[in-house]
Amino acid sequence: MGSLPDPGAFSPPPSFDEFQRQTSLMTSCTLLWKELSDHFSSLEQDLQKQADALKAKLQALNSETQTSLKVLDNRESSISKSMSVAFESLEKATKSSISGVLSEDLTVCKGEDQNEEPEVDNSEGLFLKLKSFCCKFAARDFWDFITARKKELELLRSELPKALGDCVDPPRFILDAISEVFPVDKREMKIDRNNNNSHNFSNDLGWACVLLLESLIPVMMDPVLGKERMLVTPTIKGKAEEIADTWKKSLEERGGIENVKTPDVHTFLQHLVTFGIVKKEDLDLYRKLVVASAWRKQMPKLAVSLGLGDKMPDVIEELISRGQQVDAVHFTYEVGLADKFPPVPLLKAFLKDAKKAAVSILEDPNNSGRAAHLAAKKEQSAIRAVLRCIEEYRLENDLPPENLKKRLEQLEKTKSEKKKPSAIPLPPAAKRTRASNGGPMPPAKAGRSTNAYVSSFPPPPTFIRSPSHTQYPSPVPQYPTSPAMYGHGSRSPSYVYSPEATPPTLVGTYPGTPVNYISYGGYGNGMAPAYPQAYY
Repeated sequence: MGSLPDPGAFSPPPSFDEFQRQTSLMTSCTLLWKELSDHFSSLEQDLQKQADALKAKLQALNSETQTSLKVLDNRESSISKSMSVAFESLEKATKSSISGVLSEDLTVCKGEDQNEEPEVDNSEGLFLKLKSFCCKFAARDFWDFITARKKELELLRSELPKALGDCVDPPRFILDAISEVFPVDKREMKIDRNNNNSHNFSNDLGWACVLLLESLIPVMMDPVLGKERMLVTPTIKGKAEEIADTWKKSLEERGGIENVKTPDVHTFLQHLVTFGIVKKEDLDLYRKLVVASAWRKQMPKLAVSLGLGDKMPDVIEELISRGQQVDAVHFTYEVGLADKFPPVPLLKAFLKDAKKAAVSILEDPNNSGRAAHLAAKKEQSAIRAVLRCIEEYRLENDLPPENLKKRLEQLEKTKSEKKKPSAIPLPPAAKRTRASNGGPMPPAKAGRSTNAYVSSFPPPPTFIRSPSHTQYPSPVPQYPTSPAMYGHGSRSPSYVYSPEATPPTLVGTYPGTPVNYISYGGYGNGMAPAYPQAYY
């Protein structure tokens, strides 16, 4: 048998290499353990974050669910109340309409003048007149009455909602009223059908359509929920959608969006908002229409109501690229993007562009006769638009308006000076005739006029100037010395030189001073006045 090793016997120590090997192994295990610990700690943190995020989402969903349930409960509970209020309004409108018809029939039976109308000289009279149309459901007469009172726009805006409240079916009534011009202008169709151009239907009535559609909104609002729910029947909503589709189809016949009139665009967009028939697939069309008619005051609010809030940055950038910086400022403040699109640089750029346009107008040879007027008008309109923006959005500290106002006053002064008539003195003979011997007196301050001839003789009879002749002939013919050429005694007519024209070149010589032509103050120097051809 082999002998077992003696435990007490001496064993040699491990070598240095073995010690290094064990040390490296311990180091590797320590690093691996640390790496695994960090990895698991990171996983734990990520799981905790995801758990917190899920918990927050669950809380948000629970909150939204509770809010939606409350809204639904509120809407459900408000249905009965809204329906009762609607039925009361309908019953009231029905009774009012019946009473109006009965009173009219009673007037006819009594033989009185049923065409007698209440005076429309104040808000109460206007309301009664509008109410009578609404009660009788006389949409055409109502439309004619509205379109004839554009000057009373603000008064109509305040009284129309109250009058429409007494109508049995306000949405149908308004659609029937504006059907004369929207979605298709039937006046033009009548002209084409009758081949009669004697009537002029070029006046735009888009303002009346927009006014009626805007006035319809408070009437259709839910009495409990307000704008959150519009009281529109499915039948009326379907009819409104058909009208909108008809208008969209007519775009191609009109030559596209660029050729459609802005009032028509405004009416269409307001129609969509009023009846709540905005379609998501048409948002790109709405954006193009809004940009094409961005100068309208109500367009920023309409754009938001159409659901274009997310596309507003693109709309504003497009307006800036088109040189419509003022319109871009209005859109910026409507959606709260003034930090992203600062208004002051936009307004300064707009003024700079207007100044360049004015200079180009002055340099255009085609505008030689009215270049100064057009350039001043262009700059004035730009300054006024910027001043309105400064006042509306209170930008006085960032863009002081004093210099702009001074420039505007300077342009106005220049414009008024150019509008003044030329300094052509008129014959003062009637006022400056000697009473003693009937002789003529010299005109006042005659010596101050260097290039204008002023006659001191009584004015000649009025002659009708032939339209085929110019007022001032370039050559001056020789004049006979006989006084008979004047046709009325020896009185010579009054002659006027234009103060801006150079004296005409004389052809030949004047034989002498005309008969009864008195020499004084340089007038008897042999210079013959220029006679307009119309006198011969």
